[in-house]
Amino acid sequence: MAGRHPFQQLRDRLSPDAQREAAALTATMEQELSLSELRRARAMTQEQLASDLHVGQASIAKLERRTDMYLSTLRRFVEAMGGELDIVVRFPNQPQVRLRGIGELGDRDKNTALAD
Repeated sequence: MAGRHPFQQLRDRLSPDAQREAAALTATMEQELSLSELRRARAMTQEQLASDLHVGQASIAKLERRTDMYLSTLRRFVEAMGGELDIVVRFPNQPQVRLRGIGELGDRDKNTALAD
């Protein structure tokens, strides 16, 4: 198998600076995921998530493709995967602020959050 090398062997050939840069890039990429990537990283199928949210699998597929949704819908999606949604505001030269009360569901809204 000429021309093929194990990835670790290729990684070991990088300079220490290049290895640190690659590790930093990997960490950044792991912090930026789409909803479908996040679901897969949590080892969940669309069917499992749909069952937890009491909706059809097609609703999950549609939701994962959306670029605009209610925060309450996003919160339910994240919570169904075992996570917690925080909204953080950042300004230059200021400490970050976590917003509270944004996208929280009232009892009346819980049944319709994924229908938006």
